[in-house]
Amino acid sequence: MKIHSSAYSFLSSKATVVTIGTFDGVHAGHQKIIQKLVNTAKANQLESVILTFFPHPRMVLQQHKNIKLINTIEERIDILENTGIDHLVIHPFTMEFSRLSAEEFVHNILVEKLKAKKVIIGYDHRFGRNRTADISDLREFGKKYDFEVEEISRHDVEEVGVSSTKIRNAIKDGDVRKANAFLKQAFALRGKVVKGKGLGRQFNYPTANLQLEEPYKLVPKNGVYVVKSEIDGEEYYGMMNIGTNPTVGGVERTIETYFFDLDTDLYGKELQIDILIRIRDEKKFDSVEELKIAMKQDEAFSLQFIKDQK
Repeated sequence: MKIHSSAYSFLSSKATVVTIGTFDGVHAGHQKIIQKLVNTAKANQLESVILTFFPHPRMVLQQHKNIKLINTIEERIDILENTGIDHLVIHPFTMEFSRLSAEEFVHNILVEKLKAKKVIIGYDHRFGRNRTADISDLREFGKKYDFEVEEISRHDVEEVGVSSTKIRNAIKDGDVRKANAFLKQAFALRGKVVKGKGLGRQFNYPTANLQLEEPYKLVPKNGVYVVKSEIDGEEYYGMMNIGTNPTVGGVERTIETYFFDLDTDLYGKELQIDILIRIRDEKKFDSVEELKIAMKQDEAFSLQFIKDQK
């Protein structure tokens, strides 16, 4: 897969089949579209192209909403790398770009730059300035500029029963098992292990304090979770607390993980931590002793869950 930082830097000697979208989560529905893209390209001797955008359009057009995404752009690239597509075009989404008319977008980007001979698009896709154009407009442009349009029907979309919005809502609710089922893989957090306050060590649960790669990354609801991570080539399970540690007067939200059977200095390491299941809400206990008892119960739950997975 070749990665292009803009449609304007795209280079290919062959004509292409293109699909367009943000593909946040690269979930089962997205994967169905991508498989159709790859198969169509092979059948027609075309190059397959995903045109996506970064920042996410809503991050530019609705800055007041503090948009959070399932994947960072790096995570999205890693997942798409394994889908069999020929080209990933990550076009910068700016206010200026958003003002392109539908025909300017089609002619300047799809036809002139990406050499599209076929465009595969959802039945409800809208594009151009203020998202005023739809698939019927795209078909008319196809006649004018000599490319085919293949529609992904409402049935095909709804048959999968999944959307990025459903996944985001599940993660916000802490229901990572539902999110993972939709994603067909574990929802993960990536970042660097940084110095924390060392509170876990005082309770005999030394934790790795994760600083996320990107501020727009969606983080699950505060609580305690069972997790796993690959560290130095070995798989380790653990339990993660997302929250403010209210029992000990914490204020700042942190992401802290205690790994079972691991006695290694993790400071400075880059980790990906897969989140498997939620154990409970974060709670303010009446005493540190009550907190310790709860952590022992969390550990027992985690170890039983891990045993059941193996």
